[in-house]
Amino acid sequence: MGLGKWIGGVLGWVILGPIGGLLGYLAGRAFDNASDILGQATGGTSHTYSATEQRNSFMVSLLVLSAAVIKADGSTRQQEMDYVKDFIRKNFGEDSVHEAMRLLRQMLEQDVNIYEVGPQIAMYMNYSQRLQLFHYLVQIALADGNFSKSEKSVLEAIGTTIGLSGADVSSVISMFYKDTGSAYTVLEISPSATDDEVRAAYRRMAMKNHPDKVATLGPEVQKAAAEKFRQVQEAYEAIKKERGIA
Repeated sequence: MGLGKWIGGVLGWVILGPIGGLLGYLAGRAFDNASDILGQATGGTSHTYSATEQRNSFMVSLLVLSAAVIKADGSTRQQEMDYVKDFIRKNFGEDSVHEAMRLLRQMLEQDVNIYEVGPQIAMYMNYSQRLQLFHYLVQIALADGNFSKSEKSVLEAIGTTIGLSGADVSSVISMFYKDTGSAYTVLEISPSATDDEVRAAYRRMAMKNHPDKVATLGPEVQKAAAEKFRQVQEAYEAIKKERGIA
């Protein structure tokens, strides 16, 4: 699948704003159908985006923000690139890998302003999709086994610019960093919470992180969402065990 056709499936909004500018600069004439998509995006009629368009939009957003995360510590590590490549292969097939990775490598050579890109993503992706996108970005940072302070800072900034709550940002990060308080952070409560508050927090987080929330993004994204859901359950079980809650 050529880059033009791959990008052609992306939501019309990608052609506009900072993401569209970046992709337009990198892809050049490969956007052979850009005018059609642009017309669709700016027309007076509403458009219901298909599941394929939503998945492609998710991927383009992931590539743009992946570049920011990968560059955060001043180096590009192969484990991080391999993580992204594996995700693309599982979600979009082998035919998409070459062009997507070429686009990512070009993005790594550009300045990605997350404070411009983030709000655009927040405007056109629902909260559950943005939460899942952030979950992937944290995993990219962890792919090389070294979660640096600079990567953490960039991730926290990305979480804010794409419209996630501070509690959700901390919760996702804590899913990968286990310490004495991480289970409480995952459930977005403090260790001083009552048992009833713990139960209520678990119900709230289980609903927010249920895989059905990202059903339109494809099986691999749902699989990752299921893993996130499992981590919420594990955090709850750890607190119950600690407190002796039945």
